[in-house]
Amino acid sequence: MGTVTFVAESDDALNLVPAPVDRDVFSEDQVLVEAVERHEGKAHLARLRDLGRLAGAPRSLGWADAVDRSPPTLRTHDPFGRRVDEVEYHPAWHRLLQSGVRAGLTAAAWDSAAPLAAHTGRAAAMIVWSQVESGHLSALSTSYAAIPSLRADPELDAIWRPRLAARSYDSALRAPSEKLGSLAGLAVTERQGGSDLRAGTTVASPEPSGGPVEGSHIYRLTGQKWFVSSPMSDVFLVLATADGGLTAFVVPRVLADGGRNTWRLLRLKNAVGTRSNLPAEVELDGTWAARLGEEGKGLRTLTGMLTATRLDAVLRSAGQMRQAVARAVHHCRHRETFGSALAEKPLMQNVLADLALESEAATVLAMRLAAAVDAGETELLRAAVPVAKFWVCKRATGVVAEALECLGGNGYVEEHGLARVFRDSLVGPLWEGPGNISALDVLRAMAMQPRSMEVLLAEIDRGRGSDPRLDRAMDEVAGFLMAASREARRDPAAVEAGARWMVERLGVVLQASLLVRSAPEPVASTFLTTRVAGSGGTLYGTLPVGRKATRMIVERSLPG
Repeated sequence: MGTVTFVAESDDALNLVPAPVDRDVFSEDQVLVEAVERHEGKAHLARLRDLGRLAGAPRSLGWADAVDRSPPTLRTHDPFGRRVDEVEYHPAWHRLLQSGVRAGLTAAAWDSAAPLAAHTGRAAAMIVWSQVESGHLSALSTSYAAIPSLRADPELDAIWRPRLAARSYDSALRAPSEKLGSLAGLAVTERQGGSDLRAGTTVASPEPSGGPVEGSHIYRLTGQKWFVSSPMSDVFLVLATADGGLTAFVVPRVLADGGRNTWRLLRLKNAVGTRSNLPAEVELDGTWAARLGEEGKGLRTLTGMLTATRLDAVLRSAGQMRQAVARAVHHCRHRETFGSALAEKPLMQNVLADLALESEAATVLAMRLAAAVDAGETELLRAAVPVAKFWVCKRATGVVAEALECLGGNGYVEEHGLARVFRDSLVGPLWEGPGNISALDVLRAMAMQPRSMEVLLAEIDRGRGSDPRLDRAMDEVAGFLMAASREARRDPAAVEAGARWMVERLGVVLQASLLVRSAPEPVASTFLTTRVAGSGGTLYGTLPVGRKATRMIVERSLPG
């Protein structure tokens, strides 16, 4: 019998798309590079390029795949029956956290010695690193966000800020003073309360004689926390009810003497996404804590932390959009169909351009808010962050879903990675309050801090004169806000019912104003045509513009 020879076919012959690895995720993102430079962050460019190369390296993508396939496990007791309450993670989890800590994604930006535009640089790094894996970002985010709240107590701030700002990752559970660096978590939500934090039942009892925790005002806490996203953090900001009302506390996992604080992990919740970091239910039973701020001022004390975590949710969603768009464009450029690259087909090019447009608008808005942190624009942040949180986080899921479809059946397969990004994108709208909470937060700003809305409208108005469509939209939004302010005194229910429309429109017009000031004319004009003036369809891929514009937008999103 003759010998049968099998000839291996090349990738080109099989029409296979090369793996999107060994990329510089930062440098290839022209929109993000421009934003860093525009907001005085040039000192961070070299470090961001290093992080961009790490984010695009095969080993980082391998870490992400490993932690998604191997969720954490709960170990309540050791083999001899002692209670340990530990969550065990895949080794790749620690590699991801180590890289994020080294990149300064925890509290390094709050350090007094941080370079110019430190928060801008960190925000860009968050967008870059979020394109690797989303679950581990929660511990980095809350560690960053803890600082604005810790400022309520100079003593606690002096103790914890250096630990949270350190660029060394130390996963061991031991006395905080003996660690190279620390991570912070947040524990506020309770089963019976949900978003209504005042309905919580965790109680705080003062210990006048003190206890084994750092701080001047020591308490014992008893109750349950329903969602704790990073249960192995070194310290937590916790809400509990003291004699004076709802109060914030600092709760360490390990006490100053090296003993374990009471932190009973009841179970890990199986979630739709972020499988690498399943949230925990935690029981407190005489748990040692140091009071943060005054009794009864807990929500006010945590306002800065909640604002910072919500901004990080916007950054994370912007990163997910960017990742999805880059994957879709990469695939379509390398996939041949009916005689040419899929990216050159007019209909697919329209889809890619529409997705890139949404991604650019999200990035520009997220980076403007990060620059506002650097500039101390607290009034702008008070109104603009909940607007951005509502709009950008909700848009992310739709963008990722459409990008996944660009890969066809391959996108639906878990090993291609976009399915994980889609699952993970669902957490953004829920993070620190779902959409209705963000919309109501904007209404509260309008009623209680009208100056913040004036500052937001002034920021939007900086784009006036660039395009008549934007000018009309600005007048429409300003008029609606004035009418809503008057109506709120007569019929607050009617104003609340329209809050989501109002916040959506604010988000779109704010993005449009930023784009006319920063983006090329085809990008800004197409955004105005479709998002502001309402031309085109409701689904992605319905841009009513010519191929010259769509080709330019796609090329800008990922230079070929």
